[in-house]
Amino acid sequence: MTQQNAPNEALAAKLAALSGAEVRQTDYAAKGYDLDVSLTPETLVPAVTIMDEAGYFLETITGVDWLGEQAALRKAAEAAEAAEAKARADAQAKLAEETKPETTGSESAAATSSAAPNTAPGTGADVGTVAGAGAATNSGSGTATKTGATPAQDTAAQVPPPEAAPLPEDEIEVVYDFNRFESRHRVVLRVRTPRSQPQVPTILNIYPIAHWHEREAHDFFGIVFTGHSYLVPLLLPEDADFHPLLKDYGA
Repeated sequence: MTQQNAPNEALAAKLAALSGAEVRQTDYAAKGYDLDVSLTPETLVPAVTIMDEAGYFLETITGVDWLGEQAALRKAAEAAEAAEAKARADAQAKLAEETKPETTGSESAAATSSAAPNTAPGTGADVGTVAGAGAATNSGSGTATKTGATPAQDTAAQVPPPEAAPLPEDEIEVVYDFNRFESRHRVVLRVRTPRSQPQVPTILNIYPIAHWHEREAHDFFGIVFTGHSYLVPLLLPEDADFHPLLKDYGA
């Protein structure tokens, strides 16, 4: 750790010590920030307090609407599961083919001999045997004989797929950007909240400038900043009851 990076490393350690926090170092040239921190709503205020004590200023507050994320995750998981099942089936089929015993010459001759009475043109007794066997096959295990599938395969094919569990609720992510010019260090804090009731605590008691940012985020995403004393429209009309940056707005 260099002397210049020591404060940044100490900040990352303090944030990582918060319950449920996930701290990731990022490439500034690629991302535009140095530290990416995911938090629970309960640890937002302690994390913002840490940022304030470290001398960072608040750049902005915005949101991300993750509508459709859970459906996409389930679809990807089902595709991966299907691919894995196919790979297992292919491997088992290959193994069965490789371990299949070869038929010897004597076994082949015996099989040919035992099959001859039923296939050779002949007596009425031969014809009766063939007809009788056919009738028994059609009335008994006829399905397996016709399709070539085993009874176990037939049973598996008849079992309906299990009913899919309800999808977890999609979320809205609240994003806080912090900066500190002296160390050229930018930090992003992220908090997720259920999309049906997006609520996070206000931070305006720590950063008074958040008063404006939170009202703007409420305008666009409907996020309720609990404890905010004046959460009225900032940019939208006073009677606005819509949030234009939600993905289903106008749908």
